[in-house]
Amino acid sequence: MKILTIDLEDWFHILAHSETERPEQWERFESRVERNTDRILEALDQRNIRATFFVLGWIAERFPELVKRVGEKHELACHSYSHQLLYKQSRKEFAEDLKRCISTIEQVSGQKLRIYRAPGFSLQRDHHYIFEELCKNKIEIDASVFPAVRNHGGIPGFPFASPCLIKGSNFLIKEFPMSTSSLLGKQIVFSGGGYFRLLPYSIIRSKMKSSEYVMTYFHPRDFDPEQPMIQSLPMKRKFMSYVGLKGSFEKYSKMLDQFPHTSIGQADESIDWTGVPVVHF
Repeated sequence: MKILTIDLEDWFHILAHSETERPEQWERFESRVERNTDRILEALDQRNIRATFFVLGWIAERFPELVKRVGEKHELACHSYSHQLLYKQSRKEFAEDLKRCISTIEQVSGQKLRIYRAPGFSLQRDHHYIFEELCKNKIEIDASVFPAVRNHGGIPGFPFASPCLIKGSNFLIKEFPMSTSSLLGKQIVFSGGGYFRLLPYSIIRSKMKSSEYVMTYFHPRDFDPEQPMIQSLPMKRKFMSYVGLKGSFEKYSKMLDQFPHTSIGQADESIDWTGVPVVHF
C-alpha cells in the first residue's frame, strides 16, 4: 500500500520561524502555489493517480479556483486554517481553527472533509483532546502521527507505523501514521521532506519496494528550485528546506512511474478495520 499525499501550502509556510510563522506575515510574500500545484496535478493526471491533498484553509480562502481544480479529481482533507503548531495552541484555539478550516474548504469545494493532518506532524502523546475535537467535527481519519523524533513534535515509541485505530474514553478514530524505515541505525521518513530530496533515488526505490505500507508527504514547494530563500533561517533549517530541490521532481516522477499509488480514502476502503491494532490514548 503506497499512499500519495500533498500538503497544499505555499513556499513561505515555514513553521516555527519568526519571519514566517504567522498568517499576518504571509501577505507580503509572492505566492507560487498555483504554478507549483498545477505541475503536480499534471503529473498525476498523466498517470491517472488519485491523491489526498491536505489543504490549508488560508489557501482555500485566497485560491478557491485552485482548490476546486484539485477537488475535481482528488480527495481534499484538512490541514488547519492558519498552519500553527498544535502545542502552541490552546484547545479552544485549535477547535476554532479546525472549524474555520473545514467550513472554508467545504464551501469552496462542495466536498465533505473527513481526514485531518496536523501542521508539521506536531501531534504529541498528551494531545488526546485533538482527537476529541476531530470527532466532534465528523473527522473520521487522522494522518498526524509521526512515530519518530521530529523537530515539531513526533511520538517516538508509537507502536505502529501502519494503519491502526486510536481510542480514547470518548473517541475512536482511524489513524494513517507516517511510515518509517531504518537507515544507519536511525528511524527516518524517506517518503517526503528533506530525506526524500537528499537520498539517492536508488535508496528510495529500494525502501519503497521493501515496505508494505508507505505514507508519502510532499508540498508544492518541494519541486520548486526557483523559489526564494528565507535568508533569516538558521543554516540547519536552510539545509532542511532547500536541499535537493533541483532533482526532486525527477525522483518524484520516477516513483510515480514505478509504484502504484492511492489516496487515503481509497486505502481506507481496502482495509478491514476489524482486524487492525488499537492504540489507547
